Amino acid sequence: MRIFLKFLLLICLCYQPWSLLAQPRPTNIKLLDEYKDGKGNLVRVVQYNQGLMRVTETIIEPLHPRIDIVVPIRMDTANRDLISIFISKSQYRLTVKYGRKPIRSYKAVFGPTPKANKYMEGDRNTPEGIFHIASKKPSSKYDKFLALDYPNDSSLARFNRMKAEGKLPSSARIGGSVGIHGVWPGGDDLIQMGVGWTDGCIAICNKDIEDLYGLVEVGTPVIIRK
Repeated sequence: MRIFLKFLLLICLCYQPWSLLAQPRPTNIKLLDEYKDGKGNLVRVVQYNQGLMRVTETIIEPLHPRIDIVVPIRMDTANRDLISIFISKSQYRLTVKYGRKPIRSYKAVFGPTPKANKYMEGDRNTPEGIFHIASKKPSSKYDKFLALDYPNDSSLARFNRMKAEGKLPSSARIGGSVGIHGVWPGGDDLIQMGVGWTDGCIAICNKDIEDLYGLVEVGTPVIIRK
C-alpha cells in the first residue's frame, strides 16, 4: 500500500503545471566582465548556480538608465482609476503613472531572455501587451505578488494562431501564473545587476514591491513592451 501511495505521489509531482514549479534560486553570483559596447549600453557577463546548473548570462542594459522616481501622492484621496503601470523590458524598468505623470520608477528584471515575448508555458519569457492586475497576494515567498490576467483574450488568440500555423508544438500549453513580485530576503542584488532569474514574471526589489502594492488595485492596467 505504501509503495502504491508513493507511486501516486510521484505521478502528481511529475504532472504539475510548469508555472507551479519554483525555479531554483540563483546562488554564488559572480561578475565576470563589465564593459560599454559603444552603442549606449552597459554589458555585464555574470555567472551563477541555478539548481544543478552553472549558468553564464550576458546582460545588456542602457548605459544611462532612468533614475528611480518617487513622487509623493496621497492614495486616500487619489483617483485610483488614473493609476497605470508601464513596463519596458529593454530598459529594465517598471514605471507607475498617475494620469500622464510618472510617480514611481523601479528597476525590474525578467526571465533569461527579457526581450523575447511569451509564446508558451515553460519558455520563461515575459508576455507583452496590455494586461490588468487580476489579484493581490499580500504574502508570498517573493514578499508580495500582483497577479496579471495572463493569458487574456489577445494572448490566447495569438497562441492559438501560432499553434495552428505550426509555429508551436501541438502539445504546447499557453501557461499562466505571471505577475509582479519581489525577491527573497537579501536578493535585491540580482535586481540591481539585471540577472534574469524569473520564470517570466516581473521582479523588483522588496522595498519597491511593498510601495507598489499600496498604489495599485485589482483592475489596474499593466502595459508591457519590449
